[in-house]
This record gives sequence, structure tokens and C-alpha cells, in this order.
Amino acid sequence: MEACALEGRRCVPCEGGVAPLDDAACGQLLTQLPGWAREGQAIVKTFTFANHYEAVAFVNAVAWVSHREDHHPEVTFGYRDVTVRYWTHAVGGLSENDFICATKVDKLLA
Repeated sequence: MEACALEGRRCVPCEGGVAPLDDAACGQLLTQLPGWAREGQAIVKTFTFANHYEAVAFVNAVAWVSHREDHHPEVTFGYRDVTVRYWTHAVGGLSENDFICATKVDKLLA
């Protein structure tokens, strides 16, 4: 599935009982997300900004995406950097929702 196909998609509620995506599916989806990497059962990307104000503004924009999609990442930030980590707790790994949201987060800076 291509990133542009993910861009127009919305997250679907996940209550568990569904298997996480397998390694092949995750690998294929990651090829569509430059800068994102798989770390264990999550996908992660660090963004760097000119200053703290821009970093915090980005964190707030990620929170907006998370709220709209009802799919929430772990977000950590420092003076100029923001790290976003997605995984789906309910499935114990990665779901399509993680890749949909990662695509939308990238689009914030396009």
C-alpha cells in the first residue's frame, strides 16, 4: 500500500483480537515513509527544528492529528528535536493505524 493511499485513510478503532502486521507488511509500508524506522514493535522518527518554539508547535500539531484519528503516539521532545513513536497497544505491535498516522504526521511538514 502506498503512502499516498494511506494519506487519505482514517484510523479504525482497534479493540484487540487482531494480529499485528507481519514483518513483510511493515517493511513494505516503511518504504513509503522516509526517515521512519522500525524499533521493536514500533515505528519511530525524530524531527529536528530551528528552535524550541517550532518543536513545541509541531508537538501540538501531532496532538491534533492524534485527537482526530483517535490513535495516540508516544511523543518526546527537547530543545529542537521531537521523536514520535507509534505502535498499537491493543494488538501488541504495529497496525495499519500506525502507518496512517505516521503519514499524516509527515504531511504536517510538507
